[in-house]
Amino acid sequence: MKNKVVITIARDYGSGGKTVGQMLAKELNIPFYDREILYMASDDSGINLGLFQKHDEEISKGLFDSSTHKYSGSLIPPEDSKFTSKENLFNYQAKIIKDLAEKESCIIVGRCADFILKDYDNVIKVFIWAPHDVCVKTVMDMFGMSEKDADKKIRKINKHRSEHYHYYTCREWDNARNYDLCLNSAELGFNGCVEAIKAYINVLENVEK
Repeated sequence: MKNKVVITIARDYGSGGKTVGQMLAKELNIPFYDREILYMASDDSGINLGLFQKHDEEISKGLFDSSTHKYSGSLIPPEDSKFTSKENLFNYQAKIIKDLAEKESCIIVGRCADFILKDYDNVIKVFIWAPHDVCVKTVMDMFGMSEKDADKKIRKINKHRSEHYHYYTCREWDNARNYDLCLNSAELGFNGCVEAIKAYINVLENVEK
């Protein structure tokens, strides 16, 4: 990899998207960011880390209603009553994501990073997915769950990710048009996904010559 590149990875729960990101980061020798962004946003804003973690982990019914709050890039100041609102917690995470993209090559998992960085050069937007039955089997093996419980967990988390994404972007989370690459990890395997992304990076670098 010759040029700076930021790779964003959105993923179905149970598809191994995070694992692909970690493997790719090791291959390319670049930083990998997931929940680390919460800590960095807390440090930058002065807002308690627990609030970021609660917002990040909350999957209760009704967290995101049918309305939207499209991210615009602005931060709410500390004197405002909405300083610790879920919208501003997102704003600060977005600020960290932009700071990272401007500073270094890296891989960022989730957090609407593809949308936040949509106007940035050298960003590759990836969606990792797998057939539902494959994800169910993966989650069953990971957590020792029954098929019924694994199915329920996957649907719940994917629903949350979809609603979260739509709330801040006004776009559909699993729409292929939002991404440069949509990779089936069940067909390619994790190594195959890594190689596909690396090949795409090489193609882009050759096009730029």
